[in-house]
Amino acid sequence: MTTRKFLILMAALGSAAVLLTAFAFQHLGGLAPCKLCIWQRYPHAAAAAIGVIAFFIPLPALLWLGALAAAATAGVGAYHAGVEQGWWEGPSTCTSSPIGGLTPDQLMNQIMSAPLVRCDDIPWELFGLSMAGWNAVVSVILALLWVAAARHPR
Repeated sequence: MTTRKFLILMAALGSAAVLLTAFAFQHLGGLAPCKLCIWQRYPHAAAAAIGVIAFFIPLPALLWLGALAAAATAGVGAYHAGVEQGWWEGPSTCTSSPIGGLTPDQLMNQIMSAPLVRCDDIPWELFGLSMAGWNAVVSVILALLWVAAARHPR
């Protein structure tokens, strides 16, 4: 196996492993994902699929597309981690909203339309990083693997 194919394989398997870990936390650990958690999964699925194709047909465009997918999920993960830390606001459909100055009817509507899983809660963390933070870190590494594969001579 060439170095390029090895890098492609590691990047694709890395995204597949992140997805499997997320599904394990959800289905085995009982941690329901929020909207931003779900958004982080799509680019990993794309990167894994791109990896399967690129392993057999290592076109440079596919390799850069894999890097883009990994970078996209790293960006969403970093954004989500910032929402969890309160550094910036998340989507209004996914975070807590202030209740001051609301009428009882408005308050009831806000309660009834609140998401089941909020994006600004941290349900799990390791070494001070949430799952979103870990996704950002791992995804940057995966993006670098894709870039290394794209820049590696055939």
